[in-house]
Amino acid sequence: MRYYIAYGSNLNTEQMNYRCPTAEKLQTSELDGYRLEFRGSENNAYATILPDEACKVPVLLWEIQPEDEQKLDRYEGWPRFYRKENLELEIGGQKQEAMVYIMNDGFERDMPSERYLATVMEGYEEAGFDPAPIEMALEMSEWAIAEREGLWENETEPEFEVEQESPAEPEMKM
Repeated sequence: MRYYIAYGSNLNTEQMNYRCPTAEKLQTSELDGYRLEFRGSENNAYATILPDEACKVPVLLWEIQPEDEQKLDRYEGWPRFYRKENLELEIGGQKQEAMVYIMNDGFERDMPSERYLATVMEGYEEAGFDPAPIEMALEMSEWAIAEREGLWENETEPEFEVEQESPAEPEMKM
C-alpha cells in the first residue's frame, strides 16, 4: 500500500476506478508552494506541478496497491515523461509521505487537448475544487504560445494572479 497524490486527470474518479480498481479515494487536500501548469507538445499538454511559494494546488489523495502503481506508471509515462517524488501531506491528522508524478524537465507550456481538459475539469468539479488553478495554468499556456509565435512584445512574463478559495476541511474516508 502507498499513498498517491493526484492533481490532474487522476482526480477523475471514473477514470481512476477503471484504471486502478483497487485504489481507494481517501481525502482532499492541497499542496502549498506549488502551481499547476500544462506542459507537453502542441495541443497535447498534460498537467504537472512546479514549485511556487505563492500558489497552492488542490489534490486528491488515493491509497494504491502495487498493481495500481504499475498501471499508473504506464499511464504517466514513468520514467520518461514523469518522475516520481515523495511529498509530505497531512493524512488523518499526521504528516505522511505520499507519491506524486511530476513532469520531467524539457517540456514547454502548451494547451491540453479538449478531451484531457474536460477530464481534469470533471475531477475538479467532482472534488468540489475551485477551478482557479486550471484557469491560471491555461492563461500561462496561452501566454507561452503567444511568446513563441512572436505575439507577445514585452520582455517579461505577465503577472498571473488568480484568487483561490481554500477548500473546506479535508474530506476523510469513512
